Amino acid sequence: MSITAERKQEVIKDHAREEGDTGSPEVQVAILTERITNLTDHFKGHHKDHHSRRGLLMLVNKRRNLLSYLRNVDETRYQDLIKKLGLRK
Repeated sequence: MSITAERKQEVIKDHAREEGDTGSPEVQVAILTERITNLTDHFKGHHKDHHSRRGLLMLVNKRRNLLSYLRNVDETRYQDLIKKLGLRK
């Protein structure tokens, strides 16, 4: 269900704004998106796992708040990120 350390490093490298960047909203949203994708795949086989569903909802809300923050701070970075991740507006 969780992402591997190697996959997390790939996601960080793909979305980092500069070398060593792990805390920017772009990186955080990308990591959350990866975790959300893994959890949604998990629910295809475990539809009664309500405890993990609560965790999924918390991740989605956190991602939504980060995207809202990014949109308020820099619209172009926001547009680039949602296009790169394939998220809708």
